[in-house]
Amino acid sequence: MPPRFVAAGVSEKNQEGKRAARDRLIQQREQAKARERRRRTLIVSTAVVGVLALAAVVGIIAANTGGKSSKDKASGPAVAPSGATGKDSLAIQVGADDAPSTLTVWEDFRCPVCAQFENAFRDTIHQLEQSGQIKVEYHLATLIDGNLGGSGSLKAANAAACAQDAGKFSAYHDVLYRNQPQESDDAFGDNDKLIDLSKKVDGLDTPAFRSCVEDGAHDAWVQKSNTAFQKGGFQGTPTALLNGEAIFPKKGDEPITVANLKKWVAEANKGKKPGTATPAPSGS
Repeated sequence: MPPRFVAAGVSEKNQEGKRAARDRLIQQREQAKARERRRRTLIVSTAVVGVLALAAVVGIIAANTGGKSSKDKASGPAVAPSGATGKDSLAIQVGADDAPSTLTVWEDFRCPVCAQFENAFRDTIHQLEQSGQIKVEYHLATLIDGNLGGSGSLKAANAAACAQDAGKFSAYHDVLYRNQPQESDDAFGDNDKLIDLSKKVDGLDTPAFRSCVEDGAHDAWVQKSNTAFQKGGFQGTPTALLNGEAIFPKKGDEPITVANLKKWVAEANKGKKPGTATPAPSGS
């Protein structure tokens, strides 16, 4: 074969080799990107599951050791807040009456895992409420007062019930969790602190609200709610159920995540009309 054909053949082979090398490099880069995406997804998923695992542990401890603190004994009749619903009027509802699904939440305002749950899922829950997909029934408990002493769980729950009287429970509920003190710090046991936080909700800081908080108007109702929690066989706070089925820290084999919560609600609501839309809470 003449030399010029040999050179041409070698040149073509070199070009093919370079193209193959470039293709391999591109493929390796894409594989590396895919691995990095999976790694980040795993980190996020693990973090969520880790929080939920912690929630389960803390919840079990709270449920098994929770007793009554010395400041935890309310006297007088149990006066339910305005609009309370459910058995013995122990639930505070947020969302449309005609929403096709119900999310039941048992919480303690001093419970750190309750705050983790609220901070992780607050926006999603409000979106589902406001679009008429769910209504939320909140039940209040005082487990941390029983575990650590103090009265912050009781007094914060009473203040939240006072906010319900004013039609501002949802906004004030969110403010309390955004400003939750350390679990061992009984800051919510100070009525002045609770009243000061009410200033973050438009129109809540009124003489009627202050009087309700300072008088412990709903203390006996909160204690009745806590008794119902203890008798309900729940493991701890937070407890979250969708249409009666536990979803925290998981539903079946699936951990609770924002995507899964939306999926579970969509599955529960399949073929059903959404309820009346509700306005967003106006807390800051």
